[in-house]
Amino acid sequence: MKIRPLADKVLVQRLEAETKTTGGIVLPDSAKEKPQRGKIISVGDGKVLDDGTVRKLQVKKGDMVLFTSYAGTEVKIDGKEYLIMSESDIMAVIEK
Repeated sequence: MKIRPLADKVLVQRLEAETKTTGGIVLPDSAKEKPQRGKIISVGDGKVLDDGTVRKLQVKKGDMVLFTSYAGTEVKIDGKEYLIMSESDIMAVIEK
């Protein structure tokens, strides 16, 4: 199944939560926080401005991003979990 977000929405696959601390302590599932990083799977066409023009999104498919804690709506597609969120919920693009 393919999903194409509308307008300024993006489809993000959340990265896996860390299983160990930097000191090497293994974290149980109950102590893990949901990661605020993910990979953009699909993007909408852009935000419609007041004058009717469409502004392209600043992010693109494949970008690794950092987003706010409570960003988006969780959806499950073909057994995988994704987030659909507005571009404004994305705080930064992670560059290597």
